[in-house]
Amino acid sequence: MTAHSATARAHARTGGPKDDGPRTLEHLAGWTLVVVVAMLMTQLGLL
Repeated sequence: MTAHSATARAHARTGGPKDDGPRTLEHLAGWTLVVVVAMLMTQLGLL
């Protein structure tokens, strides 16, 4: 085992962009937030 591979294994994963996750759920939550903010702005008369 080389020094580089030993160092790479010692680091913990931080959940960066290469992390695979529930992308459908993430997109659904994001669009839901957009719709809720738009509805709130409309109700407050800001749009």
